[in-house]
Amino acid sequence: MSGWLKIVGLGPGSDQLVTPEVSVVLAEATDVVGYVPYVERVAPRAGLVRHGSDNREEIQRAEQALMMAAEGRRVAVVSSGDPGVFAMASAVFEALEAGDAHWRSLDVQVLPGISAMLAASASVGAPLGHDFCCINLSDNLKPWALIEKRLRLAAEADFAMAFYNPRSRARPEGFARTLEVLLDACGPERLIVFARAVSTPDEVIRVTTLGEATPEMADMRTLVIVGSSQTRRIERQNSEQNEPWVYTPRSVGAKSQASTSSAV
Repeated sequence: MSGWLKIVGLGPGSDQLVTPEVSVVLAEATDVVGYVPYVERVAPRAGLVRHGSDNREEIQRAEQALMMAAEGRRVAVVSSGDPGVFAMASAVFEALEAGDAHWRSLDVQVLPGISAMLAASASVGAPLGHDFCCINLSDNLKPWALIEKRLRLAAEADFAMAFYNPRSRARPEGFARTLEVLLDACGPERLIVFARAVSTPDEVIRVTTLGEATPEMADMRTLVIVGSSQTRRIERQNSEQNEPWVYTPRSVGAKSQASTSSAV
């Protein structure tokens, strides 16, 4: 049996947002490796062994996956969202670079998934419709000073911003400081979107401003999007959805979508 290792994204939560390509890999795999909640999203079946581990054991699980693939097993390393966005793809390549030289001859592939960032953006419209950046607010693997520097520079460059891992019980002060920095840099009227558990039955979407935002509006299941100075809201009419649409025009300084020519 020829082994392989495929690093796959399970999407933001709904089974409908798992790509057909990833579904085929999960059906063919002999082993699934990942953080326990993500491994549990893969249904058990005959011939499949699920290997769940703690969230802070990325390199160890990557090494385990590479060793099993080298033994001839068909291994799927799973992440939520897209595996290349703050997830297992980079951990696998880090282990691959530092590990056994024979691992470099393995069939290793990365299969994309729908990221929480893109699912959250779609849930309200198109707040990431122009230039944007994405920042992980966890300081587990980088110093807080670097996070704050990037926040200020992103605000200065007038990017829309998407934030992963905004607020955990272990570090609630980080997101409070994030809001302080952004309020100072962007002003109180800047739009902010809190998208919790997107595409799941627990989904909650809230659109507000930096002046009205509080740290308690976010947790580790929340994807936060802060608009640029160009980002706008459109109130809905005759809709069961209470939150407005939010979008960022494709042309800087455009008066309206109708008044600009289509961009290619």
